[in-house]
Amino acid sequence: MTDASITAPGKDSRPSATLLPSGEKRARLRKWRYFKDGVSRYGVGAGGIGVVFALGLIFVYLFYEVFPLLVPADVSVESTYQLPGDADADTLFLTLERYQELGVRFSDRGIATFFETGDGRVRAQAAMPIPEGVAVTSFAHGEARQRLVAYGLSDGSAIIGRHAYDLSYPDDIRYITPKVDFPLGDDPVVVDPQGRALTQIAVQEGPQGFVLAALTEDNRLLMSRVRSTTNLFTGAVDVRRDSFQLPSPPGNTRQILVSGDHRSVFVADDLGQLHYYDISVPANARLADSGRVVPQGHQITAMDFLVGTLSIIVGGSDGSVSQWFLVRDEQNLHHLTLVREFEPHAAPITAITPELARKGFYVGDASGVLGIHYATSHRTLLKRQVTDGPILDIGLSPVNRAMLVRDEADNILFLDLRNPHPQASWQALWSRVWYEGRSQPEFIWQSSGATDDFEPKFSLIPVTLGTLKAAFFAMLFATPLAIMGAIYTAYFMQRHLRTVVKPTVEIMEALPTVILGFLAGLWLAPFIESHLPAVFSILILMPLAMLAAGFAWTRVPMSVRQYVPLGMEILVLVPVILLVGWLCVAASPLMEVLFFGGSMRQWLTDVGITYDQRNALVVGIAMGFAVIPTIFSIAEDAVFNVPKHLTQGSLALGATPWQTVVGVVLPTASPGIFAAVMMGFGRAVGETMIVLMATGNSPVINFNIFEGMRTLSANIAVELTETAVGSTHYRILFFSALVLLILTFVVNTAAEIIRQRLRQRYSNL
Repeated sequence: MTDASITAPGKDSRPSATLLPSGEKRARLRKWRYFKDGVSRYGVGAGGIGVVFALGLIFVYLFYEVFPLLVPADVSVESTYQLPGDADADTLFLTLERYQELGVRFSDRGIATFFETGDGRVRAQAAMPIPEGVAVTSFAHGEARQRLVAYGLSDGSAIIGRHAYDLSYPDDIRYITPKVDFPLGDDPVVVDPQGRALTQIAVQEGPQGFVLAALTEDNRLLMSRVRSTTNLFTGAVDVRRDSFQLPSPPGNTRQILVSGDHRSVFVADDLGQLHYYDISVPANARLADSGRVVPQGHQITAMDFLVGTLSIIVGGSDGSVSQWFLVRDEQNLHHLTLVREFEPHAAPITAITPELARKGFYVGDASGVLGIHYATSHRTLLKRQVTDGPILDIGLSPVNRAMLVRDEADNILFLDLRNPHPQASWQALWSRVWYEGRSQPEFIWQSSGATDDFEPKFSLIPVTLGTLKAAFFAMLFATPLAIMGAIYTAYFMQRHLRTVVKPTVEIMEALPTVILGFLAGLWLAPFIESHLPAVFSILILMPLAMLAAGFAWTRVPMSVRQYVPLGMEILVLVPVILLVGWLCVAASPLMEVLFFGGSMRQWLTDVGITYDQRNALVVGIAMGFAVIPTIFSIAEDAVFNVPKHLTQGSLALGATPWQTVVGVVLPTASPGIFAAVMMGFGRAVGETMIVLMATGNSPVINFNIFEGMRTLSANIAVELTETAVGSTHYRILFFSALVLLILTFVVNTAAEIIRQRLRQRYSNL
């Protein structure tokens, strides 16, 4: 009998109950495990759904802010009444004040009638100081912001008036008192010393006073510069006038316009031609250009400036509507150029009224159709029948919320207007646009200017390409370093050293990007500018020095190499890296003197390469440091988690470690490495503070590494705090955020699809 068969007296020979759990205990453990599995399964699922739901909410909110850009323009009739004031007089001009409470009508008898827009009740009338026995022979109005009107008289003189409005608040209720001021005094201004009737007239106020351009009945084109000073004590107005005669226009003149900068006069004739006079030097004024602006056989039936007096909107008897402005050629000469044509009307154009603060305009035709157009976005926003006969006058509110329309029966229609965002269109945001003052269509982002007549430029192409440019150079810097560092750390580095290196790199991700941007803008950018040769020397010499150091290490006797444990050879390379970097920086001034004439920046400028201190090179390095931890951490985990039996089997079959890395490790870890790169790209695309502080924020289109850029995120950060809530600019910035969200979503979705395919491809290893 063996020892194992001997049983001590009084002891049970059955196995101890503590060695295996009882059935009841196993059931409890099983239930607990099922519970934990269920919590994990549904918890992870709920978390994923929550993330998707949060992204959906972000998308919905952004779209909610962007949606008003898609709302079309609309008008509705609020009231209709008979033309107020002198019913027997012809109406020459119709407009509104900014609160839409009062309209004003100027008649051919020199009477300004102010009336309430709701019902037409006359509030006040003012008469122009027209001398006895003198008749009104012409009329003109200035740019809408100036509120100027000019009456040309039969004795060769003119009267300039300005409709104005005083505000008072009796009983806390706003009350508007209208009036007509005379900035040049009550006495008419002599335009033609010969006393001939002025058959056409134009007026504009500018930096040098007032300019009047007029055509006499004997076809002489005259121009007068008028300046006035008011005595503070007596109130007397002193008027000084300079007169010039311009070359007589060909054909029969229908209308004259003078620009706000007092450098151009435009004359339209009855043959459909527009003539441009250069009056920048009035004594040497000349007819600089002429051209047909409506089709052959048709006439110009309406014409007016857009705000700023740079563009002219021309309406023809064929219903055509077009925009023209002066374009400078290679010889520095200006020529009238057709910029864009709008959707034509079916009847002759009878009225054109521009907006006061935007590049929009309103058109009425002979069939009673009202058209709303916008120049920059090249949009026809609305065409609607509002009267049964021709629209003769359109009066527009300065804030674009109401308008008056007069028909041939002298009925006034008071219309409520909704046209909040005409500037936004697919073409204005994503296509080349021909802006005023430019010689050709361009992509430009410039949302604000120094003057009220500035034409906003909302092209998203420069900031979108700037985003891709910044991300490209950041990834170009970060990807090789991060992936190669991850491979070495996970596969070759000694285990104890890896426990130090990996957390150190990962903790870099906690460094605030505002600190990186601060260092990049205030230290790195000036350093690179003053050590440009060192930058390129490091890019070339550092890899060569590392290869040379590695080759030299292989030639070191084994008796010496054995003192460096396997996987810690990187410690030998660190002094080489530091030494080469120091030598390149120290030799930078000498290289500038020897090869670049003392200044590499100036040398780049001389060869046609623009250099900005805050540029893509600085951004690539700074943002690369922010992206490296993301790529490194994910890629290192992917490489480290390659099954050991794969690498050991490869080594057992005779492959070298590098052959194993290339043939086994990289293919197996490729889904994770690809995911790391895409995560880094998404991080770079959405980065704000580094590009905000280190790029110069110039929205230019190029991939020059020595020039800056502006990204979508930086553009939002810079401009959102300065824009008016609810404005077009405000909503386009939200649209930029929506574009950024969609861009990152598409990139990440495509990356996930590719990652899944890579997993399926290498899952059999």
